[in-house]
Amino acid sequence: MKLLVVGSGGREHALAWKLAQSPRVQLVYVAPGNGGTALDERLCNVDITDLAALADFAEKEQVALTVVGPEAPLAAGIVNLFRQRGLKVFGPSKEAAQLESSKDFAKAFMKRHGIPTAEYETFADAAAAHAYVDLKGAPIVIKADGLAAGKGVVVAATADEAHAAIDMMLADNKLGDAGARVVIEEFLQGEEASFIVMVDGKHVLPLASSQDHKRLLDADQGPNTGGMGAYSPAPIVTPQLHARVMREIILPTVRGMEKEGIRYTGFLYAGLMIDAEGNPKTLEFNCRMGDPETQPIMARLKGDFSKVIESAIAGTLDTVELTWDRRTALGVVLAAHNYPETPRKGDRINGIPAETDTAVTFHAGTALVDGSKLVTAGGRVLCVVGLSDSVRGAQSAAYEAINQISFDGMQYRRDIGYRALSRKH
Repeated sequence: MKLLVVGSGGREHALAWKLAQSPRVQLVYVAPGNGGTALDERLCNVDITDLAALADFAEKEQVALTVVGPEAPLAAGIVNLFRQRGLKVFGPSKEAAQLESSKDFAKAFMKRHGIPTAEYETFADAAAAHAYVDLKGAPIVIKADGLAAGKGVVVAATADEAHAAIDMMLADNKLGDAGARVVIEEFLQGEEASFIVMVDGKHVLPLASSQDHKRLLDADQGPNTGGMGAYSPAPIVTPQLHARVMREIILPTVRGMEKEGIRYTGFLYAGLMIDAEGNPKTLEFNCRMGDPETQPIMARLKGDFSKVIESAIAGTLDTVELTWDRRTALGVVLAAHNYPETPRKGDRINGIPAETDTAVTFHAGTALVDGSKLVTAGGRVLCVVGLSDSVRGAQSAAYEAINQISFDGMQYRRDIGYRALSRKH
């Protein structure tokens, strides 16, 4: 059978790579894909981003099922469109994707259903927002209401930073419609973890735990990014915490959506903050798999992923049991010159090692030019995943592979996994 993965990043490369391993799968189309998906003979790039044209393509090529990677097509209603055309697709509807596409919707939803999250207020008026910051003080978090490709959250350490963020979003309109309203919320202390599940409308299937590193520089310094690396499993997610997150956050979200007349299907990602006492609160929801968490998670997943997606579309996730590689997978993002501000494109990439049992490289911001020349084409360029019996071993495997790769301006963190290493094993 032929499958379609929608998107062009590292997450989509990892999903397509995993799906292509199934003996039942003849070919995986990736729309629009990247340089890495272009180089894999089991994958085929399709240069289509228009949603109606994608549905036409899926019909014409008799695509058995489609998996949607990024948030923008989900928020634009790709799942609604594919379902109207009778096409099998895994992802949330436009209505369900509001959990990610509107921070205000998500916060109000959590409040209605008693899901633990930070205290907040929403503002469209800059003066009122400034007054709220003056009342609450810093540190405080300013979030653009809409989708801002990972750039819409400012964790302000000082009141001045908070006021500047409000002006940037509301007064200067730097984020366009996404920043027409802002959510201002209390700053939560603790350690972050990513909790990702698959939902078929009723049943929930948790994926392996993971943790990502949002800041650009070592020791969690520098600006927030889309993610500079991740590892799975995350030692902070103990079996007790896992059960609690399912009970207090994930299941009430799925049931709450159902109560409000919205059937949630697709991946659901809860970004968690876990305090010193081990209490989880929800920072945000994403209606897709995380990037770069997908890369280590897919590297650990065993078995036929296409069958899992089929069950999810059919509403039979309760019959599925996932099996995982016992090893730790740790992914390090290699970013372009001047990421995250204005990443440079067009730098030649050399030395990507061949995939082995202990290391695999997923492409994100890459493009193939003149048929064979691989160049940078985005902010996060590659994610190199190492696998080993320990976090330290997985770290070594990833960084050994990175030592072979080069492109001008390449930047990456050298401490991915440090939080796991600081915990007792």
